[in-house]
Amino acid sequence: MHELSIAVSMVEMAAEEAARHGGVRVKAIHLKLGPLSGVVKEALLFSYDVACEGTPLAGSRLVVEEMPVVVYCNVCRAERPLASIQYFCCPICDTATPEVRCGKELEVVALEIE
Repeated sequence: MHELSIAVSMVEMAAEEAARHGGVRVKAIHLKLGPLSGVVKEALLFSYDVACEGTPLAGSRLVVEEMPVVVYCNVCRAERPLASIQYFCCPICDTATPEVRCGKELEVVALEIE
């Protein structure tokens, strides 16, 4: 369950950033998460609550924005969202599309502070 180490890293990063800004309180961490990141959202949410215990981030929230898998089709010359991560083919022309443009994200994009 590597989600716990990811959650601990996010909490430490947010606590350091809060301290750098004069000890502000972090209300939420906003995260983009793609299905190809290798991270299970539910495990990360559970781990975040555990990682926050006894830290300045206790009581804060982890807000996860789930990203779609988007590939580039060389035949259509366009980005296309995949219907399933089990089938990496353009949903329009059915050509194999190994070029992933979106869906690998594991990225903290914002801290909500007060």
